[in-house]
Amino acid sequence: MITPTTTDRPGLIEARPVRHPWRWVAIAVIAVLVSMMLNLIFTNPAFDWTFVFQAMVQTPVVHGLYIGTLLTTALAMIVGVAGGVLTAVMRLSENPILSGVAWAFTWFFRGIPRYVLLFTMGTLGILFQQGLGLGIPFDWKIQQLLGISGSWRFATLDANALFAGLFGAVLGLGLSEAAYMSEIARAGILSVDKGQAEAAEALGMSSGRSMRRIVLPQAMRVIVPPTGNETIAMVKDTSLLIALPLTTELFFQLSSIGSRTYKVFPAAVAASIWYLVITSILMVGQFYLERHFGRGFGQKKPKNKRFARAPGMGGA
Repeated sequence: MITPTTTDRPGLIEARPVRHPWRWVAIAVIAVLVSMMLNLIFTNPAFDWTFVFQAMVQTPVVHGLYIGTLLTTALAMIVGVAGGVLTAVMRLSENPILSGVAWAFTWFFRGIPRYVLLFTMGTLGILFQQGLGLGIPFDWKIQQLLGISGSWRFATLDANALFAGLFGAVLGLGLSEAAYMSEIARAGILSVDKGQAEAAEALGMSSGRSMRRIVLPQAMRVIVPPTGNETIAMVKDTSLLIALPLTTELFFQLSSIGSRTYKVFPAAVAASIWYLVITSILMVGQFYLERHFGRGFGQKKPKNKRFARAPGMGGA
């Protein structure tokens, strides 16, 4: 039996959009709250915007921004990323000693709050009351047992000034960051299929070279986003350097200005603005880094519309 066909087309469907009345209520509430906040910020004399902007550009504050915030962040992240990747590779090693040492390192520095770690770092000078000697670390008793005469140390540093200064800040923050970066790097390495390393080793590459040339470049897609977050967090954590105490630091200088002038709140606002500016710039850089290392993953719209599928073309 042949079913008769018809050329009649269905009529126009008059679809009515779904109404969202609560969406407009939410917008009205948010608009009221924003208006109240702006009115508070720009009309309340407690903000004292003239003092805020004057405090932000003071020479000690700018110097603290360069040294205690930006330079310490950069150096601490270099130590943290390098140490984290090394610790992650050790953690994934088949050698139980290397794996155990990496686990102990991560356990120790992840378990201590950074403020406490920095405070402890600033007091390490008590362990080296005669100064921190550079050279072969033998004391005079061991030298007598080994039959060694004379000092084998070529320099002696003031441990109190060393650990309570920029070196202690970078070391404390860098070691703490390395513990977190090790887990991030380990997750990135594990995200790469094992067949990649096996194929590289089948071509004659050593395990170290395959890790540098094959595995790590692919793992960067997973490592970069949390590393950017850690960098932003590191900028904010430099405010904890008051535990050393490191005086050439942004928050320390602004809090000192606020204490001297009895304008603590405007000084805190000035510090907040500086941190917002720095983190905003870092967020932009993180966006471009993620886009660079994420190339080839996910679907993208065709750049040329001429190659887009036209209506009525075959295909699912």
